[in-house]
Amino acid sequence: MIPFTLWSNLVEPTIAQPTNSVCQPPRKDEYLLFILTQARANYEDIRATLPPQLPTNFCQYLDDTVVRVGGFNKLLDAQGWARYFNEIVGLSAFVIQSTQSRNYPRLPEYKPEPLADGYAVLVDYFSQPEIASELKQVLGSDVGLVTYAQRPYLLALYTQNEREANSKLQQLSDRGFTGIVVDSRSVILIRPVVLF
Repeated sequence: MIPFTLWSNLVEPTIAQPTNSVCQPPRKDEYLLFILTQARANYEDIRATLPPQLPTNFCQYLDDTVVRVGGFNKLLDAQGWARYFNEIVGLSAFVIQSTQSRNYPRLPEYKPEPLADGYAVLVDYFSQPEIASELKQVLGSDVGLVTYAQRPYLLALYTQNEREANSKLQQLSDRGFTGIVVDSRSVILIRPVVLF
């Protein structure tokens, strides 16, 4: 049996380090300053450098350990502190902005729909958008975008009349387009009108 005093001299004391929590995102209209540091000892030095009213914590951002500094309402203030830490202190720092404060244009909702019973005249455009423009000129009407058998096609005509579909296919083939007539129930409409 090893006496306690001898045992305590053989084993180095260790202090349990708390695990880093994941950094919280910025609030609406808030800018965050992230300062890269692996050492908790730097945390106290960083806190002492910053104004005391700015909330700071040690956290995990993606694969990096950072000091998160919140409370910036102006981008220039956060950028100024980032520049200070980058250029004067020598620590890598960057600013994070809330995505909620940006105004992104609302995109139209994607609603692919299968066509109803009938016939569809499809034109292969070989990933060349200019073919859609040529097809529109020949047809004298708008052209749609569809998928059939997991491939994209231009929709030249959708009709209930088989004879009309075959006639349109022949007309387009005579003009140099590569097309097919298919059961329209197997066709998924992506866009009713292709914009050029």
